[in-house]
Order: sequence, then C-alpha cells, then structure tokens
Amino acid sequence: MPSLFDPIQVGALRLPNRIVMAPLTRNRAPGAIPTAMMAEYYAQRASAGLLITEATAISAQAQGYADVPGLYGTEQLDGWKKITAAVHAAGGRIVVQLWHVGRISHVDLQENGQKPVAPSAIGAKAKTYLVKDGVGSFASTSEPRALQTHELPGIVHTYRHAARNAMSSAGFDGVEVHAANGYLLDQFLKSGANHRRDDYGGSIENRARLLLEVVRAITEEIGGEHTGIRLSPVTPANDIHEPDPQPLFEYVVRELAPLKLAYVHIIEGATGGARELSDRPFDYGALKDAYRAAGGKGAWMVNNGYDGESAERALQGEADLVAFGRLFLANPDLVHRLRDKAPLNTPDKATFYGGGAKGYTDYPALSR
Repeated sequence: MPSLFDPIQVGALRLPNRIVMAPLTRNRAPGAIPTAMMAEYYAQRASAGLLITEATAISAQAQGYADVPGLYGTEQLDGWKKITAAVHAAGGRIVVQLWHVGRISHVDLQENGQKPVAPSAIGAKAKTYLVKDGVGSFASTSEPRALQTHELPGIVHTYRHAARNAMSSAGFDGVEVHAANGYLLDQFLKSGANHRRDDYGGSIENRARLLLEVVRAITEEIGGEHTGIRLSPVTPANDIHEPDPQPLFEYVVRELAPLKLAYVHIIEGATGGARELSDRPFDYGALKDAYRAAGGKGAWMVNNGYDGESAERALQGEADLVAFGRLFLANPDLVHRLRDKAPLNTPDKATFYGGGAKGYTDYPALSR
C-alpha cells in the first residue's frame, strides 16, 4: 500500500512524495505583484511533492482581496517567474491556482469602483480583506451585478489566457482551476447563488456549463496533463449553498473525466472545518467512483484538516495525494517532520493575512 513518502506520477509531473502544499492566501503581494519574499516562502517549502500557490487573480475584475497576486500584467508575470525559478532551483514543482472571486469582492477593489460580478445579483453574507492607509481589516463584500450572457465567453478566454501565461511566461509546471469555496465558478454551480434563466442556470447541466467551458479551454491550451481542479461539494464558505450536491458533483466529475486532468482536488466538508457535516451529507467515495467509471484517471487529492496519521489512512482508501494547509504554513520542512514524526510549529493566526516576514518566512526548520 502507498505511503505519504512514495513517488507518484501526476499528469506530466513525477512527484517524489504524495504530500501537497494546499493554496493559502497570505495577502503579501502589494499591487497584486508577487515579491522576492514570496519566492523565499515558496522555496522554503519545495520539499513538498507539489506546491499549489495561493489563489491568483486572472484579471483585475477577478480580484477580491487586497494584496493578493495576479497573473495578468507584465510585472506580475515577472514576479511569478522569479518564484518558480526559486522553487525549481530548490528541487520543487509548483502550479498556480487560477482564481476569479465573483461576488466575493468589494467596490474598492474593482476598477473604477464598479460592482463585483456574479451569476445573479445576490449578495453574499461574507467578508473580504481591505488595506487602507497601510492597515488591513475585514469588510463586508459589496452587492454584485449579474453577468450578462454575452460576457461569459470573455471570462472563459481570460482563464485560457492566464493558463497560457502561467506556462509560457511565468514558468509554472501547471495550473489548478479554483472552482471551490464559493468563488465565481462555484457560484455558477450552486443554486443558492445562481438564479439565472439562460443556458447557465437552472438545470445541473446549465449550472455546470461555465466551469466545464473553462476547463476545456484550459486543457486545449496547455494540456490536461498540466491541469488540475479544486472542488468543494458541501462547504458553506463564503455563504455558498447547494441543497442537492451529490448529483451535481457526480455530473461535474463525469464531464471532467475525458479531459485527462492531472488531478482532482477535493475539499471534504467545510473548508477549514469539519470533514463531516450532519446537515450536508456527501458520499466522497461515490464521487470518485463516478469519476473513475467515466474514465477519469487523474490523481485524487483530498484536503481538510489532515495530519500525518489521518493522511496515511486516506492513502489506504480513496486518496492518491493529501493536501496540507496550515501545517505547511508554520512548518516549511513539513515533509521532513512528518517522515520523522517530529514536533510541529504552531501557526501564528495573527500573521495569517498581510504583514511581512514575521509569521511568513521566519518559521524555523528542524536542525538536521
């Protein structure tokens, strides 16, 4: 049976272990431009089998939080290129998570103070992060406007363009499509946020249409072997809800199966919370079975609150890969610590969002 420390082929990448660094928003990219400090941060964690970057906006419209990086301007691409070079020099592999936040934004973060966009003009009871006069704070998201049908091909094109830039200009090893946690693609999927009456609303097939168009465009551009996707069937994050998620997500993974994705990344339960939700039961084994039965061969990645022991158990069941979030935040040498069953650093919650090196690049590694 596989262990966390066994190698695995994931799409075009040969990973030396099955430990993945999950995407972690850290709000340390002023002006949406990646920094040298970020290069140090990711390179410190390059012993992971795979690094997934913090969520990265595909356009100015896609921005939803202050000081998160983008992937649509020359300075941004140049900044990411230095980060990927640092990770590769340290022997790592890194993919970028492509992000459009949809309604989880604020007019202060949108060009010319425009409303954020969404499937429908339904506000989210959620917070975003703003920086004013150098001070960061959380604020309620702004009321969105509904995207018009003729705008949606442009959204798809923007994802395609970002994927091409990620590979050809920024030096990434692949991309992950962020279709989870109540952001734009998840908003289209779930009926709590999508009340549309056109070809992108109503039925399961219609609500899944934008997501599938995006992933097909990206795989046409860079190949399925360089593409992963993140899904969160039942999380309540960012005020998202779907009353009947099982048939919706089984349909989604069946449609994804022919695209020959590198991996499917599943958040089990509530993001950052319980993996089992009594009011939102979900059969993750059936989800994987639906994917495999439709011919899907991508690695199956699980995520949410795993430690070393529970991760090893997951590999004996459904999982091929296990993603770790907060443990990687505080333990740059997490692979080494898990292998040796060594003590773990405790993350400093006060430094999660915004700031400098403190709580970012200053967590100590074990002496070797």
